[in-house]
Amino acid sequence: MSLESDMEVLGEVSLFRDLTRDQLRLLAFGAEHRFLRTGEILFRAEARADAGFVVASGDVHLVTGEGEARSVVRTVGRGTLLGEMALMADTRRPTSAVTATDCDLIRISRPLFRRMLQEYPEIAGALHDRIRADFLDMAARILALADVFEDDEDDVPAA
Repeated sequence: MSLESDMEVLGEVSLFRDLTRDQLRLLAFGAEHRFLRTGEILFRAEARADAGFVVASGDVHLVTGEGEARSVVRTVGRGTLLGEMALMADTRRPTSAVTATDCDLIRISRPLFRRMLQEYPEIAGALHDRIRADFLDMAARILALADVFEDDEDDVPAA
């Protein structure tokens, strides 16, 4: 893929959507490509995560379990960032990622992303705002479900 097409794909990622052309160019230039055939493992659950992967083409299954217990949790495609938290912190992969089709992936290392944050502090501010908004949204969704998880005294058998 060309630098321009990489910039286009990276611009589709919500985390990078507000980056300028120059910022996208720097990110694309510093990233690396990986091509995987159908059925190949991109990463395994619980593996150390030191980079994020943007799906440039193809589909990736996020799976839990092994063998007979293996289950596809979600399938993602072009413009999806896998391992967003790995760009910011030392973490482990929550699921395995297996290619559902031939895939072209853009690997963004944590050092590259940190360099972007150092060179463009406004990205860090926007990232903070987005993470805060996501957290508040998640908290609101959890609170909306609170009544589902509350004990109903009428349902508790008398001792």
